[in-house]
Amino acid sequence: MDLKDYRSSLVGNEEERAVSPVIGVILMVAITVILAAVIAAFVLDLGQGQSANAQAGVTWETTSMDDTSTADKAEGEVRITINSIQRADSFSISAENTDSGSTESSPSTSGTSSFSATGDTATVSNLEDGDVVTITAAYDGEDTVIGSYTHEA
Repeated sequence: MDLKDYRSSLVGNEEERAVSPVIGVILMVAITVILAAVIAAFVLDLGQGQSANAQAGVTWETTSMDDTSTADKAEGEVRITINSIQRADSFSISAENTDSGSTESSPSTSGTSSFSATGDTATVSNLEDGDVVTITAAYDGEDTVIGSYTHEA
């Protein structure tokens, strides 16, 4: 048995043997570039520069009541409950009277002394038809409107 024939049957001829090392080098360079890009992304925190909005869930529960002191004007109240907080540092409630255009930054509310945790409730009363109550949440210094309610008598 001739060793040259045996070697060429195992390894292949000279032209075929050069393909495998070239592909290997190309794959190693590609893997190195991809690995360097992933490490650079973690080191430089490329994805952390985006700000996030406040996120929370609230429910609105309304009641209507007749106010005998104002002639035939139906007034009501809305109870606001915080259901979930994903991202929110604080909450604020504002009520706007659409007829006069006035805004109260701290409307007539009752309930817990703080309105900042899941399960906390606040009640806004003396609402007239068309009044808009808005809940705003702050997160990292940015305000986001969580919900808005328009009272209909």
